Amino acid sequence: MDEDDLFGRWRKRRPFFPDFFPNIERTMREFDKAFEEMTKDLQKTVPKNLVNEKQLPGGGRSKHMGPFVYGYSVHIGPDGRPIVRHFGNVRATSRGKSGLEISDQREPLIDVVDEGGAIRVVAEVPGVDKRQIHLECTKDSLTISVNSSSKYYKTLDLPSTVKPTSAKASYRNGTLEVRIQKITPTQPDGHQISIE
Repeated sequence: MDEDDLFGRWRKRRPFFPDFFPNIERTMREFDKAFEEMTKDLQKTVPKNLVNEKQLPGGGRSKHMGPFVYGYSVHIGPDGRPIVRHFGNVRATSRGKSGLEISDQREPLIDVVDEGGAIRVVAEVPGVDKRQIHLECTKDSLTISVNSSSKYYKTLDLPSTVKPTSAKASYRNGTLEVRIQKITPTQPDGHQISIE
């Protein structure tokens, strides 16, 4: 058998996939069906404003869900123990249920720095105007909320007691920075008396 004859026989063969995967069409249909069912189940748990549908130029429709954000940061606290902070809008369900909860509000990525006499909170809230950011401070917590298409919300327990009226905030390039003075413990009312 010469080389030209072998090549001619090879070209007449059926396509590659059916030879090696005889049930590929059925498998792909089952995969598509399973994927559609998973998408429908996901849509039941996703807040309505995170599901967008648009008309395509060719006449079809396209669905887009999200954004879905999940992450965490780990820092070592002053006591040497790790502090884990979650951020995003996806979290494990509470009360022993399996699965995920998805919110239309995201928790921003936050870093808390103890500067000795003050607490500095740095939060990433990109894509918003500073007029959409609302801050509220108590002596032991800071609440950050953003009302825009990118919704952010977080109430953060502060590591020390602070003076809320001393808070100063700035916002540049998607980064919010809040600095709050600590309340220093007051001197004791009495004093020690030495004996002569």
